[in-house]
Amino acid sequence: MIRHFLKAGAAASCLTLAVPASAQSVAPSAPAGAAIVVTGQRDPLAQDAGTGSRLGLSVAETPASLEQLTQGDLQQRGLRTAREAFDGVVGAIAGNVPGNPAVLSLRGFAGNAVSILRDGVRVSTSTVVQRDTNTWHYDRIEVLKGPASVLYGEGALGGVVNLVTRKPVIGERRLDLLTSAGSFGTVYAAGGVNLAVTPDLAVRADASYQRSDSLYDVERNASHAAGLTASALWRPAGRWSLLLGVEHFEDRYAATYQGLLLIPGRYALEPSDAVRSTTGLVADRSLRRVNYNPRGARSDADETTVRARLDGALGGGWRVAVDLTGYAARRAFLLADTQVFVPPSPAFPQGGIRQSYQDFRHDHRFWNARGLVAQDGRLLGRRNRFSLGVEGNATHFVSPRRQAPLTALPIVDLRRPAIVPAPTGPGVFTTSDVTFDSRLHQLSLFAEDALNLTPHWLVLGGVRLDDIALTRATTQNATGAAERNAPRFDPVSWRLGTTWEARPGVTLYAQYTTAVSPVSSILLASIANSRFRLTSGQAWEAGVKASGWGGRAGVTAALYRIGQRDILTRDPNNASLTVQGGRQSSRGAELTASVQPVVPLRLSAGLSYTDARYDRLSELVGGVRVDRRSNRPINVPASTVNVTALYTIGRVTLGGYLRGAGGFYTDTANSIRVAGHRLVDASLSVPVSDHATLTLRGRNLTDAFYGEYSGYPTTNVYFGAPRSFEIALAGRW
Repeated sequence: MIRHFLKAGAAASCLTLAVPASAQSVAPSAPAGAAIVVTGQRDPLAQDAGTGSRLGLSVAETPASLEQLTQGDLQQRGLRTAREAFDGVVGAIAGNVPGNPAVLSLRGFAGNAVSILRDGVRVSTSTVVQRDTNTWHYDRIEVLKGPASVLYGEGALGGVVNLVTRKPVIGERRLDLLTSAGSFGTVYAAGGVNLAVTPDLAVRADASYQRSDSLYDVERNASHAAGLTASALWRPAGRWSLLLGVEHFEDRYAATYQGLLLIPGRYALEPSDAVRSTTGLVADRSLRRVNYNPRGARSDADETTVRARLDGALGGGWRVAVDLTGYAARRAFLLADTQVFVPPSPAFPQGGIRQSYQDFRHDHRFWNARGLVAQDGRLLGRRNRFSLGVEGNATHFVSPRRQAPLTALPIVDLRRPAIVPAPTGPGVFTTSDVTFDSRLHQLSLFAEDALNLTPHWLVLGGVRLDDIALTRATTQNATGAAERNAPRFDPVSWRLGTTWEARPGVTLYAQYTTAVSPVSSILLASIANSRFRLTSGQAWEAGVKASGWGGRAGVTAALYRIGQRDILTRDPNNASLTVQGGRQSSRGAELTASVQPVVPLRLSAGLSYTDARYDRLSELVGGVRVDRRSNRPINVPASTVNVTALYTIGRVTLGGYLRGAGGFYTDTANSIRVAGHRLVDASLSVPVSDHATLTLRGRNLTDAFYGEYSGYPTTNVYFGAPRSFEIALAGRW
């Protein structure tokens, strides 16, 4: 669709290579290649907390862990896609599972338990709506860690990620462009323009296009992703503003990749220690590029959003905001969802692969309206900030879902698989052939209040009441027989926290908060699962935020514990029954720090530790109930590390980047463990004119062979891309 337009514009050659955001700020008019001299910087703790509150609190005043990746951070670190950006968040790992691109694990929870927002609006659970979009379109990515249902509703148990799109700037005329090319046939082109139409009106438009033979260097895994965003901002007299915007994103992955299939060690040609299994399964490095999916397998999406926002100041510290959002998407997931190793035979001397097949589609429509009134005033002579809001949304979601068993596709060779056609005709879809038709209506009332008991001591409280009504029908496509259910949920979420400025630049904080989350995605839950009540979560967090040295040094440290109740488990008295009553928890610590010891050198680092476990869980294995208590949840590493070092010599900037994660498990039995990894990247940026910069970048320079995330079957693991290189030309006018 729009990719043809974007390809035509790919000849444009440059984009701003923004200055590292956490270390310094540069006036927008500064030329891209200009030397940078830091003389004084804004206190990062004084910046608006954004996603952390609707009260206009600063980062220091918000009793929670906040992290922000600005457009400058994304460009400087070479984070091209949502998955790469999420993987750069302290304490997180991300993967590109076909049915859930850019899936995120944060603070011991993953998938539905981490909410993804677009400009503060949650369309649905991240496992339904999230795609691996180009990061060019985001002014910043804001991360609120820990439960946040009190702000954004059900599902926000592990945290919230808010993708904030680029907006017009009044009175500014600017052009940003980018082109890059790199390993695996990857090319990228993007551009954006901001125009001042009148003194009160500005418009901005951005377009991006990326294509690759395979971002993971896998056979038959070509992909493309494109985006087009545009908005207009009208701000008469400075007291009112009206923003109108439209966004369109599309992507496609050909011959969807299911990850590297683990096989018995005795059949591996290049067994590695990247995966260890109690049953002797290993990751065979010689199979890393092999793709077994049949011809026609794909994962793609086409989505459009329109939005409007009205903001106004009413006087006396009062303000009002109204948001309207409409969203439509079509998605398709055609892939071999289960892959099983077949021992050697005369037909396949080195072994074979048997696969099942699925054909899932989404037709998704969503409408949302939100109104907010807020005041910054006085209460009993003390500063008090208050907000009250109401939100309503409606969703219509239709999903035909067809699955064929392992016998639907022929066995293919383990090492040189034949490219077989995908199964066709309704007769092959015998595992399931149904259509989900879900209509979801939600009405929410929420309030926050922040009272300064003293100029340095603040107490914050918030509450949210939700009324969620689901009407669900599951229709058998072959017979027309339908099963219906209409559950209703009325959860209440709240939080209470405090911050205390112990001394200038040093703030201590603590918070207790609650959250709710369904046992699986509400829109995709089976009729049986939709009858369960929402799970509940509780968390406490305490920490310190500090900055000093004229803004050249900062540190944030946090301790936390999150608990989730009523996850699905097996009835202790009848193992054949699934009941609620399971428990899961995580506790951990996070530390982020940045320092600029001398003007040319900028250092930043983030470390995390997570102790996550199932406190109460049992599963049915071979007709027997098996206890999983104390086991670690899937895709949750014990530690992560992110380190950045930037050194500027004259007008040349050298960058070094270390990122990594500890080992994680692919199954609740903890029988398959993926080893931890450490990756080293580097960059060299050289101005080629007053407005253009050339950057050379190397990724995974040690050519580490590492598991990134686990797949749908526990025996499939997604392995990260090998060593790669990229050259980019960037500029700003």
